Amino acid sequence: QVQLVESGGGLVQAGGSLTLSCVVSGRTFSLYRMGWYRQAPGKGRDRVATITWSGGSSYYADSVKGRFTISRDNTKNTVYLQMNSLKPEDTAIYYCNAERVGGTDWGQGTQVTVSS
Repeated sequence: QVQLVESGGGLVQAGGSLTLSCVVSGRTFSLYRMGWYRQAPGKGRDRVATITWSGGSSYYADSVKGRFTISRDNTKNTVYLQMNSLKPEDTAIYYCNAERVGGTDWGQGTQVTVSS
């Protein structure tokens, strides 16, 4: 398995920006895709963005297209989520996810709160 540690969450005003980071350790050679998911209070966990570990192919939910950018730095074993033009509806706990040979791993989550 791999271990995931997120950071970068916080409180920001609407229209502001935040960058989330996810440091990956462990069996990184088994990874094939990384992603960010979020869970708002009382709701399910939704996929926000994903990126392949080797090829850089990415996916974005419609709700964040044009505002969020996912990237990875394999030399640092880190995945980022740059979030711009934040909206109150982006408020959620953001989780880093790793898809690897044999399973899926999750980070502990980082809170993002966007005030109006």
